[in-house]
Amino acid sequence: MAVSGIISAIIIGLIIGALGRLVVPGRQAIPIWMTVVIGIIAALIGSAIARGLGVATTPGIDWIELIIQVVLAAAGVVAAVALYRRRSVG
Repeated sequence: MAVSGIISAIIIGLIIGALGRLVVPGRQAIPIWMTVVIGIIAALIGSAIARGLGVATTPGIDWIELIIQVVLAAAGVVAAVALYRRRSVG
């Protein structure tokens, strides 16, 4: 993977992760780097799911793929908050 690919993955991960955090109500006590990692993973898995469903390449903006990615990021944020909270309490 080239440097430009890594930079674009981080930027897309930041955007998808931030959208995932916005969807989850309340305050999320996780660091920003974790949000970026969750966003990158959600973007990759969401793209694979969209490809599997046959909705990855549509004319214009791929809204279905974006929705899948944001939902996965939101689920990742919820899971990370639960794990992070449990780790800091115990």
